[in-house]
Amino acid sequence: MSEKTADVEKEPAIKILDAAIEEFNSKGLKFTMDDLALRLSMSKKTLYKYYKDKETLFLKMVDRCFSAIKESEKIILNDSELSIAEKIKRIVIVLPEKYTEIDLRRLWELKDTYPEVYLKVSERIENDWEPTLNLIKQGINSGAIRPVSLPVFKMIVESTIEHFLSNKTLLDKDIKYSDALNEMIDILMYGIKA
Repeated sequence: MSEKTADVEKEPAIKILDAAIEEFNSKGLKFTMDDLALRLSMSKKTLYKYYKDKETLFLKMVDRCFSAIKESEKIILNDSELSIAEKIKRIVIVLPEKYTEIDLRRLWELKDTYPEVYLKVSERIENDWEPTLNLIKQGINSGAIRPVSLPVFKMIVESTIEHFLSNKTLLDKDIKYSDALNEMIDILMYGIKA
């Protein structure tokens, strides 16, 4: 199969993922493959050609979203205009623009219905911290930030993000996920002292 053919075949799969995000935002986990097929003006048979079931679709959405996060992290790391502290702040809360529309406050719904998908989200949050930790070390070594325990910093961020995603508190309090991330990193970077 040529690269051109592979790209053409990927396109419907990506359109399906994008439409699934819209359905998820609209209906949460209650959206059906029928809803998705209707949104795409596509047969369910075609949907199942790309994703054998909703769980497979969700697993692919997680991979796609976290891959985009990693790409955004690289852009931040290579931005020579940003200070080390600003890079740390942005990397910890990075959400690629394409995925800011996902209502991540609804991910708690996955916990019971799709535990494998929820577990994958947790694993992706906990993995690949090396660039961020190296940046913090660089900040400590340069004096841009005070010495901190890297394991504690990592645990605070992971635990906070996992807590944001594991219940509906943000949804109930009408706090946007991106606003919660910004508040978390501001408290972590600057404390609560006036």
